[in-house]
Amino acid sequence: MTANNIMEIDLNADLGEGCGSDEALLDLVSSANIACGWHAGGATAMRDCVRWAVEKGVAIGAHPSFNDPENFGRREMDLPPEEIYAGVLYQLGALSAIAQAEGGRIAHVKPHGALYNQAAKSTEIADAIVSAVHDFDPSLLVFGLANSGLIEAARRAGLIAIEEVFADRGYRADGSLVPRKEPGALLDDENLVLDRTLAMVREQRVQAVSGEWVPLNAQTICLHGDGAHALEFARRIRDALADAGIEVRAAHAAA
Repeated sequence: MTANNIMEIDLNADLGEGCGSDEALLDLVSSANIACGWHAGGATAMRDCVRWAVEKGVAIGAHPSFNDPENFGRREMDLPPEEIYAGVLYQLGALSAIAQAEGGRIAHVKPHGALYNQAAKSTEIADAIVSAVHDFDPSLLVFGLANSGLIEAARRAGLIAIEEVFADRGYRADGSLVPRKEPGALLDDENLVLDRTLAMVREQRVQAVSGEWVPLNAQTICLHGDGAHALEFARRIRDALADAGIEVRAAHAAA
């Protein structure tokens, strides 16, 4: 996205998941997706992340999931839409209360793990999430996989959808992510990831594992903060964007 001919991108990271680098990552990102206790984190972690985000001027986002701490929210579930709706609403309420007490507010919602991936393909799940967000606060942005069903559902409901890309994840030709258990799901060549990050922003496309080029609207890039060298690599990405003249700015401010 651009403003006054300046290229911009939002950088987001999933926080409150026990990685130990949350406060430092908040110096590098413009949006924080804070775990709401159902796959990781809890009240104290949520409060810490919210407080740091408020201090550093980072947009606060809810990172709701299935109630599945045993599997870090990555196990697919077959739940009725009304149960998904209630679960998302419950988690938004918890984080919002903490944010309000710390002088902040939620700006966006990004589902986590299996909930995120299933919502990309299932209209019922996407609509349940979007309905919860809309009924809670229709001014909230919805972060979802670029070109996915969650993006479409948010726009049908009149919400602002922000299309997310992953520089370190493998893509299929249909624009979906390669499942984590399959070869090519995670890219560990840091130089390749840096090149892909810049290409996603500049060219608005990504090369799938099969070789095809997939067009996408890169509005926010997810930085994973849970690896051994995640913090150092996050700094490299931020520096590479700056060197390329790309401004890092919260999606809610640019939407």
